[in-house]
Amino acid sequence: MERDASHRAHATVCPCRLRTQKQWWGVSLDAPDGRELAHFYARLLDWQVFGDDEGGATVAPSEDAGYNLGFQTEKEYARPVWPAVDGQPQMSMHLDIEVDDLDEVANAVKVGAEIASYQSQEKVRVMLDPAGHYRVIVQLEPSHDSVSGVPATPTAIK
Repeated sequence: MERDASHRAHATVCPCRLRTQKQWWGVSLDAPDGRELAHFYARLLDWQVFGDDEGGATVAPSEDAGYNLGFQTEKEYARPVWPAVDGQPQMSMHLDIEVDDLDEVANAVKVGAEIASYQSQEKVRVMLDPAGHYRVIVQLEPSHDSVSGVPATPTAIK
């Protein structure tokens, strides 16, 4: 199936070769409006928007971060359903975002996220972005060794 012209145009904004001199990785999500979703994640994560055009946009903490989240406009996008329901579009992936305190959920809602109706764990909040992609906000466990500076580890997600 051939992709539309706006998708091809967006692909030329961020050209990537298979092997480059520096490490780069990213995830791209389809949405009914890729630009709008990119700006939502920029507000949520306090990141910058790059390559903003009608086909979508990319967000990253900085131009040289080496990683990003990409958002592509897909005219035939169907919002996923979770937990899965027969005959409905199913979630194919989700993003885990670690926080020090689940009070960060309020900030996510303030910038446009919604709390999923189904919550499976005490120290995890399942959130939906404006396009219905699922994000899991994970509360970090307190570090057992604050003197050494060993970072806290996330609560296990089952």
